[in-house]
Order: sequence, then structure tokens, then C-alpha cells
Amino acid sequence: MKSAIDYRNKFILAPMVRVGTLPMRLLALEYGADLVYTEEIIDWKLLRAERHTNEVLGTVDYIDKTDGTVVFRTCADEREKVILQIGTASVERAVAVGLMMQNDVAAIDVNMGCPKDFSIKGGMGVALLYDRPRAKAILEGLVQSVSIPVTCKIRVMPDPDETIALAKDLQSTGISAIGVHGRTKTERPRDPVNEDAIASVATALHIPVIANGGSQSITRRHDIVKFAQRCSTTSVMVARAAEWNCSVFRADGPLPLDDVIRRYLELSVRYDNSPSNTKYCVQMMLRSLQESPMGRRLLDSQTMQQICDIWELGDYCRETQLRYHFAGIKGRRACRPRTLSENGENTGANEGEPAASKKQCLEDTAASQETDSREPLLEENVCFIRSNFTDDNALPKSKLYLHAVRNGLERAQYDVQQKDKLFRAFIRFDGQRYTSSFWEKNKRYAEQAAALVCLLKLGVESRDELIRNGAMLPTAKSNTVEQQHECTVEHGDKRNGASETNGTEHTVRVANGKEKLSDVAEGC
Repeated sequence: MKSAIDYRNKFILAPMVRVGTLPMRLLALEYGADLVYTEEIIDWKLLRAERHTNEVLGTVDYIDKTDGTVVFRTCADEREKVILQIGTASVERAVAVGLMMQNDVAAIDVNMGCPKDFSIKGGMGVALLYDRPRAKAILEGLVQSVSIPVTCKIRVMPDPDETIALAKDLQSTGISAIGVHGRTKTERPRDPVNEDAIASVATALHIPVIANGGSQSITRRHDIVKFAQRCSTTSVMVARAAEWNCSVFRADGPLPLDDVIRRYLELSVRYDNSPSNTKYCVQMMLRSLQESPMGRRLLDSQTMQQICDIWELGDYCRETQLRYHFAGIKGRRACRPRTLSENGENTGANEGEPAASKKQCLEDTAASQETDSREPLLEENVCFIRSNFTDDNALPKSKLYLHAVRNGLERAQYDVQQKDKLFRAFIRFDGQRYTSSFWEKNKRYAEQAAALVCLLKLGVESRDELIRNGAMLPTAKSNTVEQQHECTVEHGDKRNGASETNGTEHTVRVANGKEKLSDVAEGC
């Protein structure tokens, strides 16, 4: 029996690339949204992912088998309200995704409105509006196969009558509702939204129509209601206005931006959102304030701790991550490539663990090292955080080079391994070999991390300093750390449901640490 959602009279967070991840969805619900859409996720990304129950975080995670990244994360708080939007051009792949995901989301939406080149070239997004048989086949396949509601989101056509005919055709597939963005495929957010075109569709269909595209006129909940009235609908999905200040959904009016950012950061820490995604979303909130001193600090940030420090949440972040670390979270620091057995099959770290989920397995150092056992290898789990080194001469490789010159030693020799999409470097220096067990995402960072290990073992770098700046984690053997652990468990912030058994990774860097992002996110 199919489940049902009443799409009438709803305030909805629209699907937005890189914005509609779990913390933002939960924030929107907290502020008064009735339904929340995920960002668009391409069908093949979901199909190559494996489902994991993350007992530490209390979430369900879909993990990319090729690089260990989280493709989709959800939790019980949004279970009946989260709508998965997929990008697809294939009936078979769409149905496969629907069957795989239907127990973890409230509904499935097919993106038929994204005007970006990558969608159109793949036959997805707005391209489906010009391939009506394929669009209908995808919707019919989903409606007939899954037990949850199916919807789609479109853009208006240049001809209003053509838009109505298209919408009626899509309605005939049995979908439960349709979202209509009031701009054509060539129009952009700066262009006026065609409210009349949305209204004409709303009056022509018998299923609920969800109006979209009105962010230019929306700064508070009352504006959302007015936009719905002008579009002759009862439901609205809000994209950019919610991206700028998610408290736009609040019945009592929007909150100051700093309050919204702080709450968003709390949720990001609680649910292990990646620093890169967290940084992007905060940049979208700051908009022109990216040029302010606070904005410049954000641009220079790479870790979650550095981001949280700006809004005086650094202690909360550190305490939470430390508590999670001791709770045994299997996170980024345990990330390693997939290994192959003798018969070529993927093998995991432990029996019963899916092999390809790198971020969900702890590294067995003895088993994973592919090195000559006759040569001693000095190893530590150290990651390279670029923002810790403002002077290029202070970079680990530079410091190791200067150390060699000053002491009349031969220069270090670097050997880099690449497996899957991860890198690990080995250094030969003064008769010893050094490496970091932290698998980096590029060759340069892997070499710098190995150099840090070498400098640490040589006494040039301080372990305490590396722990302080996030390059290393403390060990349970340290009395200081044990005291910190006791303190954080006792005094940790419980407001978001975090407990001693709920956790996350410690440090992941932003790939483009100083990239300034313009206000480009848009609901497709």
C-alpha cells in the first residue's frame, strides 16, 4: 500500500545543489518548514553507494563505494518529511534508485528543471521537458514500482499553453504533485518570475502545484504566503531566500543571521557534515559579508574547528569531536582504499563490513601496509592542514629540506602510493622510513603529511602542537586527554541529542580552502 503526503498548504525547502544536506534540512524543519527536499543526487551516484546504519551518529548513510564519501545522510527526525530529488534520464536507473531508497525517505522527486549544462548533456533536468515520452516513462516507472509518493519539478515553457499541456501530460502518470519554477530554461534568478504561468498550471491541474522561484520577493514567512496567493497555489518551495536565511520559515519572523549560522554550525558538528559543505553553506548565508573580517576568516578556514571558532563554537566543536573520537567513531582518519583479495574481490577491514566503505572501517595498519617488512617504518596518523602554514617556508617539506641542509644530510626521497582516489607518501631520510597512515586526497598533501611525521620523529615538530592545530588526535593513554574526555562527556552539549555514543570524524580539510564562492546556488 502506498504511503501518502498531503502536498497542499505546505512551506517547503526547495532542492538546492550543495545546500540541501542534512544540517540545512533539519534547520529548515526546526524553523517551520513542512517538507524538505534533498539536493539533486544523480541516479548512478546512489546506485554505486552502499547503505549503512551509522549507530554512532544515529543516521542512515549511503556511502560511495569508490571514494568513501557520504552521498546521502538522513536521520529519524526528518524521516516523514524528506523528499529525495534525483537526476536521471533512465527509467531503469530511476526505478532502481526508488526501490533502494524508499524505506529511508518520504517521497521521490524527479528533477526536470535544472538548466545546467551537465544535466542537459546527460539528458536530465530540463532536457526531459523536451523529451516528453522519456519523462513520462520515468515517472510511470517510479509510480508503479515504489510505495512512496512520486513528484517532479519543472520549469515553465516559453509558451504558456505548452506549459499547461506538458503539466497535464506529467499529471497523467499518477504523480502526487508537481513543482513549477516560474522561469524558462534560459532565464536566471535575476530575471522576473512568471507568476501568471504558475497560476495557469495550478488552475489547470487537479493535483497540488508547488510554486517556486519567488525568492526575490521573500524575506519572511508572510511573503511566502503572498507569493502562493499570486500563483494561485497553496504550497511554495523556497530556494535562495532560505539559503540566505533559513529562518525565513519562522512564523515569528526571521532571526539575526549570526543566530542562524550558529545553529546551523551546531547541527553540522552534531551530524558530521563535511567542512567543505559547511563552509559553502555559510558563505552563501554571508553573501556580500564575505569581504568582512569575519568573512575573510571563513575563507581562510579549512577545518570544522576553524569555522566554528569564528562564531565562538570552537569549544563545542572540539569537545563534541573529542567525545565522538573516544566513542569509537569510524571516520575520516580511518579512511583507507579498498583492498583486493587474491581472487580480485573487494574485501573490507572486518568480516561483515562492506569492503568499499572506506569511511566506515578502521585501518588495520599491519594488514594495509604494502611495504618491505625488512625496512623499519615509523608511522603516525597525521593529516596536512594547509591553513596551518601561512608561510611557504614553514611547510613540512620545506622544513625537512632545511633540516637536511643544516645538518649535512641527503635530501628526503618521496614515494607516493595511489589507490582508488586516495594517496599516501613514504619518505626515506637519513636511513629511516616515515609515513602517515592518513590517506590524503592528493599527492601534494600526502607528501606534506609524511614530512610532518618525519619532523615529529626527529623532534623538529611538537606532538602537542600538532594535536592543538588539528593535525593529530590525542591518544587515550594521555592523562590530559583522559581528563578532557571526562570533562566533555560530563559537560558536552546535549541539546541536539548528542551522547557518548554519537560521534563523527575529527578533521577533514576543504579542498579549495580560500575559494571565494559567489551566490550561485539555485533550486533546480
